[in-house]
Amino acid sequence: MLRLIQGEVLGLSSFAFFVFALAISAIICANAANAVSLRVKLACSRDYFALCSQFASDSPETRACMRAAGEKLSTRCINALVDAGEVSPTEVSRRAAQLRQ
Repeated sequence: MLRLIQGEVLGLSSFAFFVFALAISAIICANAANAVSLRVKLACSRDYFALCSQFASDSPETRACMRAAGEKLSTRCINALVDAGEVSPTEVSRRAAQLRQ
């Protein structure tokens, strides 16, 4: 099967096929590293649509937008982000203290 895909369909040498497969794997891993959990997506969906919907979900731009909108995020979203390790409790406390000043 691999030989069929490699040689007849894609027309690639063994080395080229290996490089192609490696590149696809790197793209998949990079996307997985940027993925946000379903719990965070559900908890933050209203915040996303209200504040950052001009960016594709799971994009670096969305992460930057949500981080910039920190004080506008709902408690539900902040708690989900903390639980997922997307933001630390220390960061939340620091930003909250800045708002009180």
